[in-house]
Amino acid sequence: MRILVTGGAGFIGSHVAEAAHAAGHELRVLDALLPAVHAAGTRPRLPDGVELLVGDVREAATVDRALVGVDAVCHQAAMVGLGVDVQDMPEYAGINEFGTAVLLAAMARADVGRLVLASSMVVYGEGRYECPVDGVVPAAPRRRTDLDEGRFDPPCPVCGRQLEWATVPEDAVLDPRNTYAATKLGQEHLASAWASSTGGGVIALRYHNVYGPHMPRDTPYAGVAAIFRSALEAGRAPRVFEDGGQQRDFVHVSDVATANLRALLADPPEGSLRAYNVASGTPHTVGDMARALSGAFGGPPPEVTGEYRIGDVRHVVASPDLAEKDLGFRAEIGFDEGMRDFATAPLRAAP
Repeated sequence: MRILVTGGAGFIGSHVAEAAHAAGHELRVLDALLPAVHAAGTRPRLPDGVELLVGDVREAATVDRALVGVDAVCHQAAMVGLGVDVQDMPEYAGINEFGTAVLLAAMARADVGRLVLASSMVVYGEGRYECPVDGVVPAAPRRRTDLDEGRFDPPCPVCGRQLEWATVPEDAVLDPRNTYAATKLGQEHLASAWASSTGGGVIALRYHNVYGPHMPRDTPYAGVAAIFRSALEAGRAPRVFEDGGQQRDFVHVSDVATANLRALLADPPEGSLRAYNVASGTPHTVGDMARALSGAFGGPPPEVTGEYRIGDVRHVVASPDLAEKDLGFRAEIGFDEGMRDFATAPLRAAP
């Protein structure tokens, strides 16, 4: 199969490109090598024989060129992370939504009908919650007054009782709660509209907390694992926000690359979009991750700060069952093994 990987020189994209190349596929990578992600003077980490086209997914002529002779597209190009503040909004919308629209229009012109889209668990907002009295209920947005007083778990919006988190299935109501989340859901909507209009098929992979070798270091747009690892390399204690009890699903990037290959080889849903959680199926708290990483690195133990960021959510834990059933994907790298590996794995140089 001839595959175009957008953002294929980035953290996840480069692992996807490596896995697809190793499986015998013909690869072309389109990447803008933006200075916010790629340090000046560094070469992209791609296997020999992978074609690299340096260009922006927002430029129609560049994307048209990238799609020549392609059978399928794996769309990884995106601005990621929670960001700094609302001043990031135009760039998130430009790269994530406008860039996706340009790509989809070009795919229609090139008659390329197979798309694997890198989506995210952030489209769920707060995860799934159950009240002992009122059953499954939506979690209301967390209030600053509660967060300031250390009340981090959302209460039942009906009776006010303590909620219990549960795993989120793909058919959960979507509720993005920050700029990044809104643009990732926007990508799904655009891709779904493209599929409906052209008869193409989209598999959207909703990544949970991805970590692993070659994460970018020392950037506010990196994932929490990279932020903690950067602190340890600098001799600082990882700073854990809230009380460290936030439940997440940490999935190794090599497993994410495997999920992309399975999605590329699966029968695409004709004229529609089908979404899958990409997760380990074994949740851990952010505090668990910080302690495991500190212990494996041999660095200072984490510091639980009680600080918080508006836009963060409390608990998001996925059900991986549908991805296993339909794609034959199940994560193989366990939490302890993955954290030991990540503690000494190379990171991407800071821009």
